[in-house]
Amino acid sequence: MQHFIVTFGYLAVFILMLAESACIPIPSEVTMLFAGALAAGAIPDGRLNIVLVILAGTLGNVAGSYLAWAIGRYAGQAALHRWGRRLWLRDEDIAKAHRWFTRHGPASVFFGRLLPAIRTFISLPAGFADMAPVRFGLYTFAGCLPWTAVLALVGYAIGANWQKVADGFKGPTYIIAAIVVLACAAAVTVFIRRRRTSKVES
Repeated sequence: MQHFIVTFGYLAVFILMLAESACIPIPSEVTMLFAGALAAGAIPDGRLNIVLVILAGTLGNVAGSYLAWAIGRYAGQAALHRWGRRLWLRDEDIAKAHRWFTRHGPASVFFGRLLPAIRTFISLPAGFADMAPVRFGLYTFAGCLPWTAVLALVGYAIGANWQKVADGFKGPTYIIAAIVVLACAAAVTVFIRRRRTSKVES
């Protein structure tokens, strides 16, 4: 994976992040951490632009999510349970994502992007439920952008030490997810308060 990213740069980031969102178990944590580290110059002659790394990762996630959404919508849940194992899809992963979507509705497409395991499979139940494609894309982009940005920026900050973080990343994954959720909640709160203030002043 590292050689692939070093060789093909942004295209590799796009493809790997597409694969992860299309339910192929390629960890976005490793992809984005390493790409961020490359942007910091962790490897000679491997420097990338951090903004373009984040953009490539986000667009790859969105593209892969649409593939999984289309599979869920047009193949259906029964077909996936029957043939899913041949496509790296485990019944328990699909069931977990389906329960999450059922419990939280369309908003789960956004929040599910911030949770390990759920983020990889959440597009399938959105497809099962025939979620509108434009709405699905907006929720997906909104959830993927902060996730890929935080991972890339962490990789950028740690530079050549990215592998030490990636090796023990299960705990940090949940920490980063919590940070992203809190940051999104804070941004929404600030936006709402500013709108209320502007209405009062007008």
